[in-house]
Amino acid sequence: MPQNGSPPRARGARTVTVAAGPFAAGHLGELTRLLPFEMVDDVLAATRRTQQRVRLLPARVVVYLLLAGCLLADCRYRQVWAKLVAGLRGLPMPDPSGSALRQARQRLGTAPLRALFDLLRGPAATGAVAGVWWRGLLPVVIDGTVLTVADSTANLRRYVKHRCNNGGSGYPRLRLSALLACGTRSVIDAVFDPIATGETVQARQLARSLRAGMLLLADRNYCAADLITTFTTTGADLLIRCKTGRRLPSLRRYRDGSWLSVIGGQHVRVIEARISITTTNGTHTGDYRLITTLLDPHRYPAADLVGLYHQRWEIETAYLELKSTVLGGKVLRARTPDGIDQEIHALLIVYQLLRTAMVDATDSRPGLDPDRASFTTALNAARDQVVNAAGVIADTVIDLVGVIGKRVLANLLPDRRIRTKTRMIKRSNSKYQARGPHVDRRTYKATTSIDVITNDP
Repeated sequence: MPQNGSPPRARGARTVTVAAGPFAAGHLGELTRLLPFEMVDDVLAATRRTQQRVRLLPARVVVYLLLAGCLLADCRYRQVWAKLVAGLRGLPMPDPSGSALRQARQRLGTAPLRALFDLLRGPAATGAVAGVWWRGLLPVVIDGTVLTVADSTANLRRYVKHRCNNGGSGYPRLRLSALLACGTRSVIDAVFDPIATGETVQARQLARSLRAGMLLLADRNYCAADLITTFTTTGADLLIRCKTGRRLPSLRRYRDGSWLSVIGGQHVRVIEARISITTTNGTHTGDYRLITTLLDPHRYPAADLVGLYHQRWEIETAYLELKSTVLGGKVLRARTPDGIDQEIHALLIVYQLLRTAMVDATDSRPGLDPDRASFTTALNAARDQVVNAAGVIADTVIDLVGVIGKRVLANLLPDRRIRTKTRMIKRSNSKYQARGPHVDRRTYKATTSIDVITNDP
């Protein structure tokens, strides 16, 4: 029996094309086009996780089950299974128990999900996409966040609870650090460890994915001399915030107000600026100091670099999309460390697939900034396609936009408004008050002014 596809099955006016036999439930709706059966099968073969005999739950089906579980984070795996087969009415489908699904996930292990993530990670940018490149460089950003995991005996052997005055938090936690492309918010690399592992330790691991032609944006936590050396040896350039009180030698003053200095043997330009943001609530002013390895003040003016640094906030938005939009603020469901490994890699894969679909859509309209694409619209469209088992196998005429992309283009966000404060997330008392006071993105007014400080350091 063929595994890669079966003839179209007509049901009224609707035609569904899926894999054959016990492989039919293994799909991710339209996102399957970005993660085709052949790719999953190759990874399973490379990691030696292909089943020796065709079971009711083949390994490929289990991979798609894990990914669908991230798309449908509100559902238990039995409910996820029901949604995977909901659009396959008329085909003989198994009805596995919760225990069978759990054993199938354990048989699969963590290696296939790690390998799939390695294949899919990257900036997801093609050509000179609007808002993605800056003066021939690809702005990327590095930062960390915290995820909570299920409070189980097995998880507590690896992940610990946060200590506080009241005795500790309710759930153990882990630290996730990622390297993202600012323009598309696509994941270039990611690592996660117990909470005791610091962000700077994880940053050294992520440096493996930095390349010449990238411009790394990072907060002042990453401005340690040895870490700067680690970053620069990759060939990437840097734009990192530095503490204003840090004493740095002044070697030369440039006309744009920046000055040449050295950190850990690396020559850097130092830019000090006063940034004022004016809204209807008044004006807020703060002083910033940035260091950069872009030493040419004519090609890379100081004021332009200060304005570019604002893109560092893109990773905060990405973490919000992962933790709030996809997971709904919920704890990771896996109850073992291996299960956590599976789940986080599956979560990153699903996020990357959605981002790729969004970039494909915005690429179809020249000059359209990827910022205009709505992640929530793409996520909901992908969920609908899973339940309907729609768009699983592409037609002979490839349409990169698809249903997900068409919905994204039909529901574009307004131009990005200026961000005026750091990320603050609270659990609301009522789901009807979760967003707080309404802000109309189309009429919200905010202006910024950047003054490069030219005083001799």
